[in-house]
Amino acid sequence: MGNGTIMARAGTSREKILKAAAELAMCEGAAHLSLDAVAARAGVSKGGLLYNFPNKTALMRALVEQFIEEFRAEIEDAPGTSDGEALAARFLELGTRKLREKTPRSSGVLAALAEDPGLLAPVKTFNRELLDRMKDDAADPGAILVAFMVMEGLRAQHVFGIDVLDDEERRLLMEKVFALLGKAPASAA
Repeated sequence: MGNGTIMARAGTSREKILKAAAELAMCEGAAHLSLDAVAARAGVSKGGLLYNFPNKTALMRALVEQFIEEFRAEIEDAPGTSDGEALAARFLELGTRKLREKTPRSSGVLAALAEDPGLLAPVKTFNRELLDRMKDDAADPGAILVAFMVMEGLRAQHVFGIDVLDDEERRLLMEKVFALLGKAPASAA
């Protein structure tokens, strides 16, 4: 068996482990994110898990990195996000769609952060870079700041389960924020 086969299996088991960890975090909370529980849910041995992630911190770091990369890909894969307002509109559209999720995918990130608050650094770096990209090409950087903070506030409320806006209020808010950007939402908020 060549190295390519071994690497393919490692990649597959790594993906299964990350998926299992994210599912456990979403369904059962950070308290149930033990290496044993993740290995069992992923259908791998604890040794297989440790081969991919030598400790829980490495697993948590990978969860945070996966969340960031998935979000980055979703934002950057959209056509027409070359100017700041268009990129901000895409950010708002994605954020609005994610607000509709019963259990946010970012629950895995929360679990990681509960384990090690130092894992906030890559999230902060990603957010800063994204905000800078939006502002750099924007006709109105102030509108970008408002849009960014509105979405981050809504996402924080959703992640922590303290949403106060009903669907109509959220729709009205997003309509105003899109108007501030001079954009129309691609889909109903």
